[in-house]
Amino acid sequence: MEAPKIALIHATPLAMGPISNAFKVFAPDAETFHLLDDSLSKDHAKAKTLTKEMYARFEDLTQYALKTGAKGILFTCSAFGMAIDECARKHAIPILKPNEAMFEEALSMSHAPLHLSVLLVATFEASIASMKEEFLALAKSKEIKVDFTGLFVPEAMSDLANGQALLHHQKIALALLNAPPCDVIMLAQFSMADAQNLCQLKTNIPILTSPTSAVKAIMQKLSH
Repeated sequence: MEAPKIALIHATPLAMGPISNAFKVFAPDAETFHLLDDSLSKDHAKAKTLTKEMYARFEDLTQYALKTGAKGILFTCSAFGMAIDECARKHAIPILKPNEAMFEEALSMSHAPLHLSVLLVATFEASIASMKEEFLALAKSKEIKVDFTGLFVPEAMSDLANGQALLHHQKIALALLNAPPCDVIMLAQFSMADAQNLCQLKTNIPILTSPTSAVKAIMQKLSH
């Protein structure tokens, strides 16, 4: 069987390494390629909302991926969920938001009577509000009550962009020392995935990352 061609669409180059590594481990036969518009994150941070123009740009990126023959699209930019949903509604191929699969995994940890306490840790502050909205909507559809806390780790993303990966990991791990009690911790950005091991040394609470869950999810959809 021919390997599926999958477009990986990014708003920051920092997400490219973690998702590539996840594909190498969990779907090495998949044919992946990258599309990057790193002005999206900058424009979103300035606008503090998803503008009509951003919706159009996501559709343009989707159309470009389709023209390459992509059979599936995985967006890795966590602050743009509603724009990605709009693209998914318009097209027949699997189009996944970056955190869908991680959210599903987290909600599967809910305990009777269907309740979950979650901490979302982010290095891109603008992603917290949109991810909270997505997560709570998914929880509501499953009739799971959620206590949700968002935690922003300032400067960590800049450290990673400047080649200071260990400092990035350390800042995230230290932030967890002041985290409230919860059932599960989610690392919001794909670029945070490599910090998981260090973070897990600081807490017994399970820590989830997006790339592994996302790769498994899109490969499952493409196998049907």
